[in-house]
Amino acid sequence: MNIFISGSMAYDRIMDFPGSFADYILPDKIHVLNVCFNVNSLQEKFGGTAGNIAYSLSLLDEKPVIIATIGKDYENYFDWLKTHAISNEGITIVREEFTAGAYITTDKSDNQITGFNPGAMKQATNYDLSSADPNSSIVLLAPGNLQDMIGYATRCRATGIPYICDPGQSLTLWTGEQLRDWIRGSMMLITNDYELEVIMKMTGLIKDEILALTGMVITTLGEKGSLVCMKDRDVSILAARASRVLDPTGAGDAYRSGLLKGLAMGKNIEDAAKIGAVAAAYAVENYGTQEHCYTYEEFSERYQQNFGAL
Repeated sequence: MNIFISGSMAYDRIMDFPGSFADYILPDKIHVLNVCFNVNSLQEKFGGTAGNIAYSLSLLDEKPVIIATIGKDYENYFDWLKTHAISNEGITIVREEFTAGAYITTDKSDNQITGFNPGAMKQATNYDLSSADPNSSIVLLAPGNLQDMIGYATRCRATGIPYICDPGQSLTLWTGEQLRDWIRGSMMLITNDYELEVIMKMTGLIKDEILALTGMVITTLGEKGSLVCMKDRDVSILAARASRVLDPTGAGDAYRSGLLKGLAMGKNIEDAAKIGAVAAAYAVENYGTQEHCYTYEEFSERYQQNFGAL
């Protein structure tokens, strides 16, 4: 299967705050919020939704095409992609901007505050999907340039290519009407539980009404696993066991990689979601979104330990 990932390429600056945000954010002073969190460390990692998802897919022996922009500081990232045999053919270099940057601070309760500079992501791409076979292709529309997210959905509908809506951190850029139009005709909508609540509020739709627009709704629930909602039934998927939990950043992107791998293998949606759960478990065991590593054989063994034979 040809897997296309439209999203962002970014450098992540990950910081660790040893306390709890809640201890320093006073509800009655939100209107004059002025808080400084002194962090223990700063690490720079390769990130971005498209980069993260493509990375885990490469570990699962897939060859995804990244559709994204990257800035004038692209060379280190391109070297990293080459090391993992990931093509850069769909990546547009924007030489007057820096690559997008995420500044992520995580407290001891795994709560996160993120600042994001879009940089090169402000520019849309113009990747040609016209030659993609609708019967052997799938497009994931992850958070990235809004024009791309809307435009590629339109192209997918016109050509019959199945596409997955994954709005994530981009939700503040949308209107409710845009979201409804975007989701309509998609293969599925995938979000975490908080994002789904935001979408329902923005669109004025309840979950059943969203399901009327798309094939299914998948909701990730952190350590509680995920919920696959179809028009005729709901299926709960347990989280896979992690050997340790160091950093939740990137678990959602890894889950999407496993889900796509399952779909590429021709698995049903429940089994594909279980593959996603195992991929997510690897991600939380390391700091950074592209720090985990495994062979396909190791992955299959862990899958068997959690869910049975792959």
